[in-house]
Amino acid sequence: MTRYQDDFYLAVNGKWAETAVIPDDKPRTGGFTDLADEIEKLMLDTTDKWLEGKELPDDPILQNFVKFHRLVADFEKREKVGVEPIQGLLAEYRALDSFKEFADKMASYELAGKPNALPFGVAPDFMDAQLNVLWADAPSTILPDTTYYAPEHEKGKELLAIWRKSQDALLTALGLPKDEVADILDKMIALDAKVAQFVLSREEGSEYAKLYHPYEWKEFTQLAPELPLDKIFTEILGQVPEQVIVPEERFWTDFAAEYYSEENWPFLKAVLLYGAATAYTAYLTDDIRILSGAYSRALSGTPQAQDKKKAAYYLAEGPYNQALGLWYAGKKFPAAAKADVEAKVKSMIEVYKSRLENVDWLAPETREKAITKLNVITPHIGYPERLPETYAKKIIDENLSLIENVQNLAKISIAHSWSKWNQPVDTTEWGMPAHMVNAYYNPQQNKIVFPAAILQAPFYSLEQSSSANYGGIGAVIAHEISHAFDTNGASFDEHGSLKNWWTEEDYAAFTERTDKVVAQFDGLDSYGAKINGKLTVSENVADLGGVACALEAAKQEANFSAREFFINFARIWRMKAREEFMQMLATVDVHAPGELRTNVTLTNFPEFHEEFEIKETDPMWRAPEERVIIW
Repeated sequence: MTRYQDDFYLAVNGKWAETAVIPDDKPRTGGFTDLADEIEKLMLDTTDKWLEGKELPDDPILQNFVKFHRLVADFEKREKVGVEPIQGLLAEYRALDSFKEFADKMASYELAGKPNALPFGVAPDFMDAQLNVLWADAPSTILPDTTYYAPEHEKGKELLAIWRKSQDALLTALGLPKDEVADILDKMIALDAKVAQFVLSREEGSEYAKLYHPYEWKEFTQLAPELPLDKIFTEILGQVPEQVIVPEERFWTDFAAEYYSEENWPFLKAVLLYGAATAYTAYLTDDIRILSGAYSRALSGTPQAQDKKKAAYYLAEGPYNQALGLWYAGKKFPAAAKADVEAKVKSMIEVYKSRLENVDWLAPETREKAITKLNVITPHIGYPERLPETYAKKIIDENLSLIENVQNLAKISIAHSWSKWNQPVDTTEWGMPAHMVNAYYNPQQNKIVFPAAILQAPFYSLEQSSSANYGGIGAVIAHEISHAFDTNGASFDEHGSLKNWWTEEDYAAFTERTDKVVAQFDGLDSYGAKINGKLTVSENVADLGGVACALEAAKQEANFSAREFFINFARIWRMKAREEFMQMLATVDVHAPGELRTNVTLTNFPEFHEEFEIKETDPMWRAPEERVIIW
């Protein structure tokens, strides 16, 4: 039996881990995943009845979901149709003779949801977070991160070989001739190796403030002179924009002119042909669906694809997930629970305010601005008040084929995304459906969001003690609040705009503390991989703030139990996962593994040492002078 003093996470979760089984179609199981699995079962059982015509919902949007689900779940028809749906698209792209011919069609391809090599999108302006503007990103890489392309990275070479083998099998199954398959993959790998030299690594991309590079439109268009950006965006937006924000500056300044060129056309065409061939793999035969997921399963070590019934549900759910979330919340999230969680959030913000008022390393003017930001954080609990306007437009025509309906749904979403350009940000839209087990803070909107699905045991339950609830959902709530003051959130003001509201001395003191958090995690082992302290620092800072605030709130309750608080905090992070998955996460995930989020975070708290009588000779001991509390 592991002692709390030796490995707290293992002492709490070891017995569970002995019997926990990772489902064959998943890379992990545990706190978050267990809840997600329960919700998955509920949704599958419910939608199975709907498919059979039983207990059908009255809501017209959900009725259209059922129609779409029926089309997706018609496996007999999908087998009969085979690969026929991609033939027209493939022929269209094979017929393209030049980069110029392709570039003239890029806007229409984008609006139709066809492969287009146009990495642009609409999002809030960092300097004026109330306005949506144009952003220019970069192509993605085959491997999970640019670090995998280093010559000495053996895993990178292994994964690239797996990718090639899996895509060879997929393209062959889609009916492409062997010589064409070989040519496409050769060219894609060659171009990918170049792209990887210029795009951001996950670590670079995790520092939000460094991503803001505004360009005047005329200046930007000169970075890729063969790309007719004026024509493209006049067609997409109705006019030429005045500026664009460029987070992937290195790609655009150093490589875009080569990437978007006649000289590079054979390589870019290979990418487009691949995109055309694989555009609808999830909707074709079941064998093709399974082949299409082989590489992602290899990345995560998942031995088995989802069964076709489950896969069909998730495919159908995608365009309607917010509507299904509202249905779930109506069934599983009573008004009493919503009111209780809203009260907890309110009290947590008050506790956070009192902690900010007593932070001794902040100057009064910085502290005042931090409290101003805290006071206007907007909480969103359970479910959104309304669905995005697109949902009413998502009408399924049962006289059309599955792929034709998929294309129509895509066009609705794409048109909606572009319609946001140069418009005020809609702060009522949620980034997650209510039945997703997760939560988030949005720095551009200064809001915290807690879907109904996470507001249940072990995170939260009216049946649990208040201390256990504070160690669970309380720490999660305070974690999201803390993101307003983590290494990213600290760069944005109360309106969500990029602004330095710190004195020079205060920011230096903040950085000194966050650097210590980086050092606490950097280089720690996770299934043979090393944790990147810089990549994970914002989440680790939020964990520290979350525990500190939730602990103080828990102490105010008459029946406070430090033991129940810390044990439930460890319980919510329990996870059993596949080695390949954890090794990949160590490279790409801004979150540290649950074991370290527990064991490293808690060693910074004197209350933890006192409650579990941790001594200098114990592995869980951290000397007082090495402990870090920021908020």
